[in-house]
Amino acid sequence: MQLFYNPNIDELTESFIFDKEESKHIIKVLRKKDGDILYVTNGAGYLFECEITLASDNKCTVKINSLEKKETSKFHLHLAVAPTKMNDRFEWFLEKVTEIGIQEITPIICDRSERKVINKERFDKIVLSALKQCNESYLPKLNEAVTFKEFISKQQNKGLQLIAHCEETDKKTLKSVLKPNEDVTLLIGPEGDFSTKEIALALENNYTPVSLGNTRLRTETAAVVACHSVVFFNE
Repeated sequence: MQLFYNPNIDELTESFIFDKEESKHIIKVLRKKDGDILYVTNGAGYLFECEITLASDNKCTVKINSLEKKETSKFHLHLAVAPTKMNDRFEWFLEKVTEIGIQEITPIICDRSERKVINKERFDKIVLSALKQCNESYLPKLNEAVTFKEFISKQQNKGLQLIAHCEETDKKTLKSVLKPNEDVTLLIGPEGDFSTKEIALALENNYTPVSLGNTRLRTETAAVVACHSVVFFNE
């Protein structure tokens, strides 16, 4: 099943028109015609079965035949991850955690971050492409980049608040602190790890230090491991 995306439709929508770019792809590339069936999500949990009523490469029009509301996750996983020096590594992380089933992502700029600026528009496209590729109906929320201090001071997260760092201090395993269906906010640092000052600030704000295993992981690997661990634990 090839999935399309339209954030502007809901359970009350009866028909809609794809934009010019999507219309051209549907008619010229996929060679769809009147009467063909398309599947569309709005990223908010709904899957729509749609029938083409006007096969125009400028304004492909469909009517909605039926809809299905996918079950929401019983927990909310929010990963705050430092952007990697190489953009393609962070994009790989975004793709994989979208496939695995994350709810929210915030890029955080840390003391030792080698990348201080992100291209959110491109990152949004990566997340959306991954959503469509794996036929999911809930689009993860990708926030604007903020500094580590801003994230800690402004966030009022429910559930577990965790920080994964590499310093040789007393840490619990991620598995040991997880509880079924509990919200999780987890901080993952840059290639050079969080600074001592950042770790102290997180601990002062009730974050629990955790270990993701016995090996030293790259930023993007650590984030994917953490995401999979939380999702797998809750299955």
